[in-house]
Amino acid sequence: MSRISGSPAVSMEHAYGLTLRAARWRVGAGDTPLLFLNGIGADIAAAAPLLAQMHGREVWTVDMPGVGGSPDALLPYGAPTMAAILVEIAERFGHKEFDLAGFSWGGAMAQQVAVQFPSRVRRLVLMATTPTVAAPGIGWAALLDDDMLASGLKLPTATPLGLAYQSMAMAGWTSAAMLPTLKAMPTLVLMGEQDGVVPACHGQMIAELIDGAVLEVVPGAHMFPFTHAAAIAERISDFLDAPAGQQAAA
Repeated sequence: MSRISGSPAVSMEHAYGLTLRAARWRVGAGDTPLLFLNGIGADIAAAAPLLAQMHGREVWTVDMPGVGGSPDALLPYGAPTMAAILVEIAERFGHKEFDLAGFSWGGAMAQQVAVQFPSRVRRLVLMATTPTVAAPGIGWAALLDDDMLASGLKLPTATPLGLAYQSMAMAGWTSAAMLPTLKAMPTLVLMGEQDGVVPACHGQMIAELIDGAVLEVVPGAHMFPFTHAAAIAERISDFLDAPAGQQAAA
């Protein structure tokens, strides 16, 4: 296991024929670790402003194939395969159960993990994402979104093949028929009030599909988890730390 100058512990994980670079902040801290899944083409460095502020718990994430420190996949992969890989890596880290957060593309993948492996996910946080990737109104290339410009993040850090395979993994994907099965899973949905990439109405759709889900529209545009990292890290921590049945409290 190697380290990136004073940041998370970093390792290369091999599963199902793919190699993913994984990063873990505060290894072993807290009771339930948090797995964070980032947006398309975004790597560990892009996630760091948010994850470094998630104090009191282990937080980990991965670079998808062809992104950041992960080599390109030899063949395309599907969302179910990637979900299985993530659970396999979690088991290697000693985590039978984990909390799960996903942003944008990663929010869709987080939904896939939750519906495919519901017994492994304790609580779910979905940010700036959708239950249907092909839904009208989603502007995945809306780079004039205020936060996309203000963030200073260099997205993508992916190869052309990495971006193509990430896009293909979610081509035609929808969780709409599966999300109602998550009625026992506490879920927080955060959407940016000025998001020009995935409008807040998509979060409303998710909240209506998951019984008991909490929807909050927060300041910022699509990149709000990073441009408002301190506030979002605090809100996620409050949700994850709340006693059972009290996750709705802000």
